Amino acid sequence: MSHSSGQAPVPPQPQPQPSVGSIAAHRPHAVVVPPVRSLDPDLDADPDIYEGSGPDAENGELPQGRFLDRERSWLGFNERVLELAEDPATPLLERANFLAIFASNLDEFFMVRVAGLKRRIATGVATRSASGLQPREVLEQIWTRSRELMARHAACYQQDVAPALAEEGIHLIRWPDLTEKEQSRLFTLFRQQIFPVLTPLAVDPAHPFPYISGLSLNLAVVVRNPVSGHDHFARVKVPPLLSRFLEASPQRYVPLEDVIAAHLEELFPGMEVLAHHMFRVTRNEDLEVEEDDAENLLQALEKELLRRRFGPPVRLEVEESIDPYVLDLLVRELKISDAEVYPLPGPLDLTGLFGIAALDRLELKYPKFVAGTHRDLAEVESASAPDIFAALRERDVLLHHPYDSFSTSVQAFLEQAAADPDVLAIKQTLYRTSGKSPIVDALIDAAESGKQVLVLVEIKARFDEQANIKWARKLEEAGCHVVYGLVGLKTHCKASLVVRQEGDTLRRYSHVGTGNYHPKTARLYEDLGLLTADPKVGADLSDLFNRLSGYSRRETYRRLLVAPKSLRDGLITRINKEITHHRSGRPASVRIKVNSMVDEAVVDALYQAARAGVPVDVWVRGICALRPGVPGLSENIRVRSILGRFLEHSRVFAFGNGGEPEVWLGSADMMHRNLDRRIEALVRVTDPAHRASLNRLLETGMSDSTASWHLGPDGEWTRHATDADGQPLRNVQEMLIDARRRRRGSTT
Repeated sequence: MSHSSGQAPVPPQPQPQPSVGSIAAHRPHAVVVPPVRSLDPDLDADPDIYEGSGPDAENGELPQGRFLDRERSWLGFNERVLELAEDPATPLLERANFLAIFASNLDEFFMVRVAGLKRRIATGVATRSASGLQPREVLEQIWTRSRELMARHAACYQQDVAPALAEEGIHLIRWPDLTEKEQSRLFTLFRQQIFPVLTPLAVDPAHPFPYISGLSLNLAVVVRNPVSGHDHFARVKVPPLLSRFLEASPQRYVPLEDVIAAHLEELFPGMEVLAHHMFRVTRNEDLEVEEDDAENLLQALEKELLRRRFGPPVRLEVEESIDPYVLDLLVRELKISDAEVYPLPGPLDLTGLFGIAALDRLELKYPKFVAGTHRDLAEVESASAPDIFAALRERDVLLHHPYDSFSTSVQAFLEQAAADPDVLAIKQTLYRTSGKSPIVDALIDAAESGKQVLVLVEIKARFDEQANIKWARKLEEAGCHVVYGLVGLKTHCKASLVVRQEGDTLRRYSHVGTGNYHPKTARLYEDLGLLTADPKVGADLSDLFNRLSGYSRRETYRRLLVAPKSLRDGLITRINKEITHHRSGRPASVRIKVNSMVDEAVVDALYQAARAGVPVDVWVRGICALRPGVPGLSENIRVRSILGRFLEHSRVFAFGNGGEPEVWLGSADMMHRNLDRRIEALVRVTDPAHRASLNRLLETGMSDSTASWHLGPDGEWTRHATDADGQPLRNVQEMLIDARRRRRGSTT
């Protein structure tokens, strides 16, 4: 993975630059999008896949072309997010929120996935992907498809959501639409709070073209010197720490950049402001850290975070009204191709709609839902909090967030452990957590009270690196033993272990989950977790933490499957067993719920099971490289996707197992990085009631009476939201909310 050297850009030569002398002396720059191949796969390219005939089908080998392209599949996921924003049945402020989520998702996609493709092309790595496409072909498809989606995204905002918000009294307007009184008020705000933090940067022989930071919003300004008559270029960065939309008067909001643009004469006194245009650059912000020396990993990552700011550009968004001469300057100085330029109607960067979606207009949002204490914990709830240890001595507790409260379950588990004088040790993984984390506070309290506290902090959690470095140092200062995992592997598993003295024995209490120890996202993400006092799980986690903090080489466990050694093989072994069960006439099925289904070995195992007659259901939130419904290959495979008010994040693996169902849950998605380059853990669910509950969840998610998207063999997703009579299908998330409300005897 290559990176910029971090040096300042080479100063431009005066002669060709429109920033020196008259801009009008230069030829306009036409944005030409190169022709690309269709995004639709050529279904006739490999008839063996679609007809189930030919030598591949006859000899039992799996055919070529059986994998969908993962990048195109990801864009399909973000299109599903966009469809929720486009849906009039979605509450209005939630539509604004989905527009912001779409924009944020696409930013990350370009920063990581597109940047990775460009690196492969630049370094001459031309290996075809599993879908059979060269990196250049994939990149061209991304350019075309993302352009289409970004146009839809802008149209949804301009033509649908913004007008609908206005009808509800929330006006998102531009500077010319303001009243004189509003403009006067914002001028005062500009002089007092905005002007002091602005830094205009000129471009001329003495001032080279400035570095444009990734995802920053910028004004390209053209000014004229009235004395010389020469036109010049300058850049003004929109301060990222100020509110994106400013309230001009109650419920009337204007973009921050409009306020700055309206007062540019304050930044360039004595000059004539001729034009201004908004633009935004997306850069490669992936990381590469040498991990040969684990002790220096923290320092290496801190240096790499500084280098990341100077990653090469991968996308340039501009207002569609931009002057061709200014665009020519930006394209040449940023060294970006025409295909990477995205002209859009303003305002750019609709991630700012997160602020609008947060407005206190409850009638325009999903009905409020407050999670309650899990019933197995409520039974032992005291005046202050549940007695988690007492509950776990009675039974395992299967948690389903956000329907079950995180604060009165997982968080309470760790807080109780920190305060309990009989607890001797706490061992914990942290991949992501919140800004002011009660989890971190509990661990610090435990360490300060003399308990042994081991915290595995994954400081390479993408885009959370800086925050995790901060927590790592804070935990170390409090006396916690902080380790950063194994060289070359990310620690992604979600596990807690509490060791407690009970009489003459030590008892271990455990939590294994699918989600991060993050109280905020636990209210927004759908996740599962298992709290247990089972000695086998406790012994497994002891062995796993010893491996992470020391030199243990254990690779087999009692109730866990752990990547990278045993997880993939363990799942494939169980998939293959379903073939044996089916051929012997015993109940056989495979049901999987994951965020992503990409790993070719797992997908091939599912194909083999389906060809043998085993019914296979895959519930996937995001990427899916598996082609369902292909004759001779995957007729017995169904793929569904569900998006809604909560982000579906749990991973569940259920097998018919000849009539003795086997169910696992944990942190692993079916991707190479999870199975080969991460520490992941799945725990086997042993309680028959818990297994039945998880199987019911999977059945509901896959049911044709449940609202979802269905994946076809061509890789296209089709939304199924209504039945044949036009009536809405069941919403699985609302069903679960209603079930929790009924259980608590409440309708609020």
